[in-house]
Amino acid sequence: MPSHQLNVILIELSERKAFNSHRQSKAVMHPETAKYNKTMASPDREICDLLAKEIDRTLSEADNKVWHAHPVWFLEGNPVVGYSKLKDCVRLLFWSGQSFEEESLQKEGNFKAAEVRYTSADQVNRQELKRWLAKAREIQWDYKSIVRRKGRLERLK
Repeated sequence: MPSHQLNVILIELSERKAFNSHRQSKAVMHPETAKYNKTMASPDREICDLLAKEIDRTLSEADNKVWHAHPVWFLEGNPVVGYSKLKDCVRLLFWSGQSFEEESLQKEGNFKAAEVRYTSADQVNRQELKRWLAKAREIQWDYKSIVRRKGRLERLK
């Protein structure tokens, strides 16, 4: 790899580390996530802001970015939790959520994801959310390698 490309990568990693360190100490929402949330109507924005703050607080080591047009949090490059606006609700998605064995989470898709949907911020049970986020850290399927493995998932933790 040419040295200028390596320098660019090192600068990007340094900036990300500095931002994440700042975010952890100040509880600052990632700018892309804040921008996404601001596009929502008031009730949905309240849900999104609450979710982002709780996810940032509980998974402070996670990288957050807008991925495929929605806020997603990653642990070591693996997507673990994110949310998106659907027609009539905000969906909170856990990529490995089916393995959490939680009745409140509903199966989503053909892999291991599970979701819950909210229409108001008061529906968010913070204790339940914190428990799910702790499980998202501890129970992970390897989504970052799914293409290389031709659609086959392997359990990481």
